Amino acid sequence: MVDITAPQASLSADDLRKRITTNLQEKQGVEPEEATVADVYAATAEVVRDYLSASSLDAKKRMVKGHVKAVGYLSAEFLIGRQLSNALLNAGLTQQFEGAVAELGFKAKDVIATEPEPGLGNGGLGRLAACYVDSLASLGVPAFGYGIQYRYGIFRQEFDDEGKQVEKPDYWLSEGNPWGHEDVVRSQRVSFGGSVVDGGDGARVWKPAWSVRAVPVDYLVPGYDSGRVNTLRLWTAKSYDEFDLATFNRSDYMGAMIPQVNAENITKVLYPEDSTPQGKRLRLEQQYFFVSASIHDAIRTFYPGEKNPDLTTFPDKICFQLNDTHPVIGIPELMRVLMDEHGMDWDTAWNITRKTFNYTCHTLLPEALEVWPAKLIGELLPRHLEIIRSINAQFVQELESKGIDDDVIDRMRIATDGPDGQVRMAYLATVGGSYVNGVAALHSQLLKDVTLKDFSSVYPNKFTNVTNGVTPRRFIKLANPRLSDLITEGLGTDKWLHDLDELEGLVPLADDSSFVERFRKVKEANKQDFAKYASDKFDFSINTNTMFDSMIKRLHEYKRQSLKILAVIAEYAAIKDGSVNVDEILPRSVFFGAKAAPGYAMAKLTIQLINNVARVVNNDPAVKGKLAVYFPWNYNIDLAEHLIPATELDEQISQAGKEASGTGNMKFALNGSLTVGTLDGANVEIRERVGAENFFLFGMQVEDVEKLYADGYDPMEYVHADPRLHHAIDLVASGAFSHGDRDTYAALTSDWLTHDYFMTMADFTAYMDIQKEIEATYRNPDEWTRKAILNVAHSGFFSSDRSIEDYLTRIWHTEPQR
Repeated sequence: MVDITAPQASLSADDLRKRITTNLQEKQGVEPEEATVADVYAATAEVVRDYLSASSLDAKKRMVKGHVKAVGYLSAEFLIGRQLSNALLNAGLTQQFEGAVAELGFKAKDVIATEPEPGLGNGGLGRLAACYVDSLASLGVPAFGYGIQYRYGIFRQEFDDEGKQVEKPDYWLSEGNPWGHEDVVRSQRVSFGGSVVDGGDGARVWKPAWSVRAVPVDYLVPGYDSGRVNTLRLWTAKSYDEFDLATFNRSDYMGAMIPQVNAENITKVLYPEDSTPQGKRLRLEQQYFFVSASIHDAIRTFYPGEKNPDLTTFPDKICFQLNDTHPVIGIPELMRVLMDEHGMDWDTAWNITRKTFNYTCHTLLPEALEVWPAKLIGELLPRHLEIIRSINAQFVQELESKGIDDDVIDRMRIATDGPDGQVRMAYLATVGGSYVNGVAALHSQLLKDVTLKDFSSVYPNKFTNVTNGVTPRRFIKLANPRLSDLITEGLGTDKWLHDLDELEGLVPLADDSSFVERFRKVKEANKQDFAKYASDKFDFSINTNTMFDSMIKRLHEYKRQSLKILAVIAEYAAIKDGSVNVDEILPRSVFFGAKAAPGYAMAKLTIQLINNVARVVNNDPAVKGKLAVYFPWNYNIDLAEHLIPATELDEQISQAGKEASGTGNMKFALNGSLTVGTLDGANVEIRERVGAENFFLFGMQVEDVEKLYADGYDPMEYVHADPRLHHAIDLVASGAFSHGDRDTYAALTSDWLTHDYFMTMADFTAYMDIQKEIEATYRNPDEWTRKAILNVAHSGFFSSDRSIEDYLTRIWHTEPQR
């Protein structure tokens, strides 16, 4: 007997069908018998949203009138994925939906697949934010997610005939957006530029040069089995003067649209390319735009109709979590609002501000800690620069009073002076908030010991850790229904979907031969499904009788996709020169998925190399059926939901000490993949929990990396020491993967041989050696599957529900609203 606890709405399949039919007729303008699958999707989405609206309104009322502090999660990204299947699951409408659309003559999976994926994020940062708003609602915590509705996403990735990445607009809104409700009435004014003047009595008055209208677009976020529906509020920019009629009447038709174009540019694209001054300016405009609108929105929400609200209670109403440095300009913005708009003195405003904000740092790379030219902030936000300089002056005075050395104070300055003066946003976030957290145990320790060492020495109690997590609802239940059903059957309950620690009950089943066989069959079926998906979508022809080996993550040198592709080249070369017997090697299909930032030349060159290695290897009869490389373009949530359940080996091979956490590693482990990785980010905690014997560890540790940096790193020493590596690089340099052109990858091979900052060469031999252990284990299917089951069983810690519970107790000091 299996105990099923999943939510089940009282709405019947027939009632849902009737509502969909009514929507088709009245909103879509078609009769059911002439409706397309797209019509049925749009109708269903609107019906489900309407169904959730009552709970959403109730949640907002209780949030405003209640005594539980809410959470405002400020993030530049929310990579939410398709909404219909998740909303149906959390609302308890999945079975009714399947029955309703079947009665209308459609397949549920076809309706779900029709939904375009929202272009609201790029990678792990945005997916984490999406998991967190899901868990906040599922745990019953009153919360808003605040961000930007990007019209064209970050970009749609394509590859040209040479294997190069090509960026195209992501027209995800072209067919409408039934999930996002535009609420023009609750728009906010956001201003820029101008000057600051003396208003008398010491007051400073900002006279902006121009303003835009921030229009909220609301997405409903239903919790799983909680009855709570929170709001994800994304802002879109509009002009107050969209159309200049006088200019138009002078036949300057393009000029008549300039105000509208300038305003809407702010929310056109996620992370506009910022190698130019104009790009930097637009990024800062984006960041200020959404945090200013969000702060004013929170005040309007929690003090409805009050002209002179008592904002000393603001930190008791809501706390803001800064998801990385993108929203940090919110600290001086709240100070400005409190002082300039509500007449508070500095000390009162500063006390409120510091209690309101908390900061999550997602990096250890100094170049990723956002720094803005003070001149740019002064031009765009002159009042804010004044406030930042005052915060800095007060901070320096505090450090001096503590007896901190002058050289340390200089290192810690939030703002520096001079013509090249800068504002260090991570430092502003650390000083201007209550807590700073890293996102994995190792990362948080390195934040304290290295990246923000001076600050942790002065303010040790500000620093804490919250290890990332992922929602099991989307990444097992929805993405991997076969495994989900097997887990539920094995445990005798589906309670694990809201208490992932229940997975520990699978441990004894790892020694049950029948369960092991069924688990293996699930993976095999998922591989077959992915092969069909990849054939339909990418025209790939994949041999499912191979190990599925995946490396899917943002393309960055520290993540070391170069290490993986060099290993592939070395294997290919060994087959070609006869140093290994092709009949004896383990057949392997290697999958890459990644986007590179448009201005990141080395990352884009790496993508080109991977694509051309795939072209050569996949078309060589000498390795047919033994080695293949695939790079599906435009990696997104949909692709992840198909590839992760099918993957057997997960590559987490970043240089030790560089990855903050990762969440892909958690998704893979939860779906029964084994990990090959370094002791970096959350790999450390995954290995501790799943067992060292169930994790393939290789490479230098943080201490080794730091020592090698200090001693002087020469990549050529490692190239000469391993003929396989030497040969692989020679092949790249020879033009073997560039139609004979020796110049194509010259910048890449030169970097490997002379610089190699992230020490790919130094870890190559260890990586090749661990592959032998991996292959030996894989040749024993029962042992491999047993390890995979134990990975699933011991991964309960990596639920985003647990992460949110840690935030509630360690940082936000609030609780669910019952």
